[in-house]
Formats: sequence, structure tokens, C-alpha cells
Amino acid sequence: MNFQSSRRRGEDGIAMVIDFLLSNARLVLGVGGAAMLGIATLAVKRLIERAGRAADDEKVEQKMAESWEELSLVSASPTLIKKGIKGVVMKHVAKATRQQKADLSQQPQMSPLQDQSKPETTSKRLQLCVLSLQERLQQYYHTRAALAPHEVQRAQSLALDICTEIQGFLHSRHPDMPLGEMCLGGSLLDDLQVVSADHACLLIPLQLEASLWRLIPGEETLLTHPLHWMVRRLNLEYFPRGRSYWDRYLVGGYLSAEAVVNMFNKTVMETINWPSISSTMDCLVRPVLGGPELRLEIRPRGITEGEESTDPPLFITMLPLLREEDVGLTCQPELTAPWVNAWHLSLYPWETQRLAQLDSADDGCRRHTLKILKAVCKLNPALRSLEAAPLANLILHLSDSESDWSEGSLDVRFQQCITELIGYLEQGALHSYFKPAVNLLSGLSEDQVDQMGFMLYCAVSEPEILLI
Repeated sequence: MNFQSSRRRGEDGIAMVIDFLLSNARLVLGVGGAAMLGIATLAVKRLIERAGRAADDEKVEQKMAESWEELSLVSASPTLIKKGIKGVVMKHVAKATRQQKADLSQQPQMSPLQDQSKPETTSKRLQLCVLSLQERLQQYYHTRAALAPHEVQRAQSLALDICTEIQGFLHSRHPDMPLGEMCLGGSLLDDLQVVSADHACLLIPLQLEASLWRLIPGEETLLTHPLHWMVRRLNLEYFPRGRSYWDRYLVGGYLSAEAVVNMFNKTVMETINWPSISSTMDCLVRPVLGGPELRLEIRPRGITEGEESTDPPLFITMLPLLREEDVGLTCQPELTAPWVNAWHLSLYPWETQRLAQLDSADDGCRRHTLKILKAVCKLNPALRSLEAAPLANLILHLSDSESDWSEGSLDVRFQQCITELIGYLEQGALHSYFKPAVNLLSGLSEDQVDQMGFMLYCAVSEPEILLI
């Protein structure tokens, strides 16, 4: 956080103290200490602003008292007290504040005429410019989180064109491959994408014979991971290998997700004539090779022939999928590595459906809140590692204890989400709403947790810093 220096005397000392403390905070304090220091810093900032606006000593004393009450937040942190930092912070802040007060008392008093010459409309104009948190959240949603309808339509149109091309290619080159109807999925289709329409998901359903295959829950496998399912080949003694198209991708009696991805990588990514498709769609389409994902990049052409457009690219991820009733298993080796036979149980459809059901039942703003939180995390470098799944589950857990999700309570729910998220980060665990054994924060490093904790602690007293 960078605080702009003022022209008033004495503030250089405070600025130096703040800069020094903040620059070294996380190196020695960790999440709790650095976060409390951030709160203390914000309180001192308010103290400076209030003291600078005061015209006489009585108002200075009153404003300082109000700010010191805010600093009482520091004493509420057991972590900070254990680390012995509280006294250091208060000592430096008190010293800098005494200097500020002394300099203010030395400033020449303005005459009543000079005081009247300053229009009072200035402060009123500033007050009118200050929006409430509720108004800021609504403004942030419409300007940063929500996507323009034409942008969504353009991205969906491009993704559907690619879907048609790939499906036609597979039907002509591999007519015996049992596939369902390919379709779009994910946040772009569910109106949960934020900031920009820059990615889409293309679902490729694989059709399995019910008598030859069984989907095994992760808890029943040797992996014992609730999200790592396996697909076992049945009745090999009566129906030997070769009866099913997918037998060619068996590894140890199980359908290998890695083998299926490698097949689509060679069949689609490396075989399709992408330059020809690019000319047909009037845009540049090229596969993103070298990674575990089946990913395409689409760039609109520029105005001049041969020139690329300045519009952001659209990335399309092709996702092989197995469905059985309400269970959807995706082929994502990047999530199930190093197990080549493991399939990933996607909880996204369950979470999305539950949020939609809750909002439709009480006309709530849960999805609205989720999109704001996703945009905040996407645009804030310190929170960028926080993905959509933990945020959705955060709101689902909070919905069990809070019933008021009307638009008028958006600011209260937003601040509550910040507080709840801090608690989950301190515990190091945010359990999945549908699979409590899954910790959605397990993939974060200690340094990432420190950065998130510091930013969110500062946002407790100044939530607007997340909406910049």
C-alpha cells in the first residue's frame, strides 16, 4: 500500500515509519503480525487525515482520540502479542504522531476573514463524491466484473464454430469413435465469467457401455482421494478386450485418463489443418502445445491483412468427459498426476446448480457476490492465486448461516466473506461444501497465504482497497 505524502510538515517522519514497517513486515511477522500492522497503518493514515483537517487544538485532540480507538484493533491479535511486535508498532507510531501534533500546533492561525474566504462547498463536494460501500460494489460489478453481452456472444460464437469444426473432423476421420454431442460448458456458459471473456470450455462426452465399465468413487480406490475416481473394465473373462472401443486405452484393467488425452492430442491437436480452419473462420486458430491440457488459442485478425488484432485472445480448453447420472468425471491429468488412471470428479456443476437454486428461492445475490469476489481476486496480484472453487464454496458455507442475501445486504455479505476467508486462511483449510474431505486451500504455498492474509486483513477496515 502506497500512501501519498502531503505538503504538511511532520508527515515525512510518519511516512518513513510506515514505509519501513510495511516493507519489512511480512519478512518477520507472518500473516497475523503483518496483517495487524496493516490495520495499524490504515488507522494512522486516518489519524493524519483527520488531524490535518482540524482547525483548532480541541478538534485535533478529538480526531486523534478517534484514531487511537481504531488502533485498539492491534491488541486483539494473539499472534502479534506473541511475536512481541505490538510494543514496537505502538512506540514508533506514538513518536511520529507526537511530532505531527507539535508541527500542527506551530502552524500560523488563519484569520476569520481568511477562514470565511474558503468556500464550504469544497468539503460538501468531496462528500458528494464519496460513495458508500454498497454503491462502490454495484459500480465495481457493472464496470469490472460483469461482461458486456456482445463480448459474451462473440466468445460463445467462436467457441461454437470451433466445436462444429472439431466434431465434424472426428466424425469423418473416426466414425467408429463413440462420442456424444459436443457442447460448451463452464463459466462462459453459466454467466459466471468476469473481467473479460477470455476462455471457454468445450466438453467432449465419451460414451461407455454400461455393462462393460464401472465408475469407482475415489474413496473406494487405492488412491483414497475423494476427487480421484477410476473407471474399471468389467467382465473381461466373458467380454474380452476389443469388445469396447475404449479397450485400447486400458492400463492395468482401468481406462487411463492420460492415454485418452494423448489420443486426442494426436488426433485433434496435431492432425487438424488449423490454417484452413483459420481462413474459414477469418481468425487465427492455433493449438497450444507442450502442456497437459488440450488447449486452443483464437486471435481475431486485424484490420490490415496479415495483421493480428489488438483484442485479447480467446483460449478454448477441450475436456473429455464421462457422465453417469449426476456424476461428471473429467480427463485432466494436470489435476490427477502422477496417477495415469485417475479421473477428476468435477464439483463445478453441483456448486453452480446449488448457487442458482438458492438465489432463485429468495431472489438473492450469491452469484452477484461470487462474480465480484472473482473479479477482485483476478485483478489483485496478491489474491490472484485464489481460484473460483474456494470462493464459491465460501459463499455456500456462508449461506447455511446467513439467510439475508438480498441486493440491499450486498455490502454486509461482502465484508463477511472477507472475514470468513481470513479465518479459513488462518486455519489453512476451506473444506468443500459437497466433499468435506477435500481442502480447497491445499494447493496454496505459505508465501501465497501470507500475501492473501495481509491484503485481506487490511481490507477488514478498508474494504474499498479491493475495489481499486
